[in-house]
Amino acid sequence: MNKIIKDRSYLLNRRNFLAKSSIGIGTAALSSLLGMNFLGKSENGVIAPTNDAVKGIIKNLHFAPKAKRVIYLFQSGGPSQLDLFDYKPLLRERNGEDLPESIRNGQRLTGMTSGQAKFPLAGSAFNFNQYGQSGAWVSDLLPYTAKVADEICVINSMHTEAINHDPAITFFQTGSQQPGRPSMGAWMSYGLGSSNANLPSFTVLLSRGTGRPAGQPLYSRLWGNGFLHSLHQGVQFRSGKDPVLYLKDPAGIDRTSRRRMLDKIAELNHKQLEEFGDPEISSRIAQYEMAYRMQTSVPEVMNVENEPDHIYKMYGPDSTQPGTYAANCLLARRLAESGVNFIQLYHMGWDSHDNLPTQIKGQALDTDQASAALIMDLKQRGMLDDTLVIWGGEFGRTNYSQGALTANNYGRDHHPRSFSIWMAGGGIKPGIVYGKTDDFGYNIIENPVHVHDFQATTLRLLGVDHEKLVYKYQGRRFRLTDVHGKVVNDIIA
Repeated sequence: MNKIIKDRSYLLNRRNFLAKSSIGIGTAALSSLLGMNFLGKSENGVIAPTNDAVKGIIKNLHFAPKAKRVIYLFQSGGPSQLDLFDYKPLLRERNGEDLPESIRNGQRLTGMTSGQAKFPLAGSAFNFNQYGQSGAWVSDLLPYTAKVADEICVINSMHTEAINHDPAITFFQTGSQQPGRPSMGAWMSYGLGSSNANLPSFTVLLSRGTGRPAGQPLYSRLWGNGFLHSLHQGVQFRSGKDPVLYLKDPAGIDRTSRRRMLDKIAELNHKQLEEFGDPEISSRIAQYEMAYRMQTSVPEVMNVENEPDHIYKMYGPDSTQPGTYAANCLLARRLAESGVNFIQLYHMGWDSHDNLPTQIKGQALDTDQASAALIMDLKQRGMLDDTLVIWGGEFGRTNYSQGALTANNYGRDHHPRSFSIWMAGGGIKPGIVYGKTDDFGYNIIENPVHVHDFQATTLRLLGVDHEKLVYKYQGRRFRLTDVHGKVVNDIIA
C-alpha cells in the first residue's frame, strides 16, 4: 500500500506522460495546448499562469474579424414569430379553419398537441406594420424594435431539429442536443481568450419574464465548459449584494492576508501540477487569481449609480431594478466596455401554450425597449460596429392553436420548422429581412438557416473558421458545429 501511495505520480494521463518524458518539450506542448505559459510568476514570485492564460489558442485569426465581442439576448421558451416578426395575414383570413394536411405533411408534433382532433389556424391578435428601408414587418408589440429596423437583420427562416425545450436550448448553446458539450461562450473563451485579465471572458445574466413568471427553468450547464478546461466556463452575475457567489473575503480576512493565503495555495497547487501534470490544476490556479482580481473589478462594473438619467430613460423604467432584463441589458453594455468578450443574457417566460395574447404582452414589455436601447447605446458609443448583438429563442410557435381557440385567446405549441431571430452590428448587414416562410408560416420556402449555420456565421464574424476551432477529446475532434454548418454569407456586410 505504501509503495502504491508513494508511486501515485505514475498514474498519468498522456499529457502528463509527455511532460514527464521531457520537461522542456512536454511543458511547451502542454502550454501550447492550453494557451498558457505555466512558468510565469506572480508579483510576489509564486509560480502561476501569467497573462498568457487569458489568451486563446488561436494566435492568428482565420479571417479579418468584423466583431470583437458578442452580446447574446437569449429569449428562453420560444417566442412566437407569428406574433412578432413573421406577418401572415392568411392566418387571420382563415382563422379557425383546420390546418391543411398538405401543409403539415405528417411532420411530428409534441405530445401536447399530437392528440388534438383538429388544428385550428390562429391569426395573430396583434397588428403589424412595415418599418425601415427593408420594409420589415414588425408587430405592434415591439414599437421600440420597430424604430431600429434599419439596424437589425431579421432572419425569418431559422430551423432546428429539437422539438422540446431542454434539447433545443442545449442545441443552440452547445451545438448538440445532448448535454456535455462546451457552450458557445466557452468555445469563444477557448479560441479567442479574454480582453481583460481582471474579468472573465464569458459572463451570464439571468432574468425572469413577467408574462409567464413560472416558465421553463434553465440549467448552469448551458453556460458550462463541457470537456474544455474549467477556466472557460461562464461566470454568472447575480443581482444583489454579491454579484458573484463566494467572491468576498471571509469575515476577519483582510486583503493582505488573502494575498498570502492565495500564494501558499498556488505553491501547493503548482507542486501538484508538477507531480500529476493535470491541466485542470493550472486552471484552478488561474481561477483563484481571477477571483482575487474580480474583488475589485466586479463591483466597479456592476456599479451603475454613475449612469446618467438619460441612459436609464433610454433603457426604460425597469433598468433601475437589479435583476430585470432592462438592468441586465445595461450591465451587458458595461461589461462589453470593460472587455468581456461573450455576454450571455437569458430571459425566461416565452413558453405560451395557452393565454398567449396576455403572456406575450408581458414578455414584449420586458424586452422591447431595452433590446432596442442596447443597440442605440452601443451605436452612440461607436461600439456597434464591432459588437455582435443576437436576439432569439430555441424554436418558434405553431400557426395553429393549442387547445381551444376563442375570439380573443389562443395558445401555440413548439414549432422547430421555422422561426425568427434577429442580429445586429458586428459585421451583419443592417436593415434586411432574410429568409421566407409559406403563407401559413409553417414551412420555409426561401433561404433556410439551420442552428449550425447560425453558429458557423457567428464564429466567422469573429474571424474564426468554425471547421478549425477544434478540441480533441476521447479520440475525436470536436467543434461547436459538430460536422455540419455553413456560413450565411448573404447576411454579412
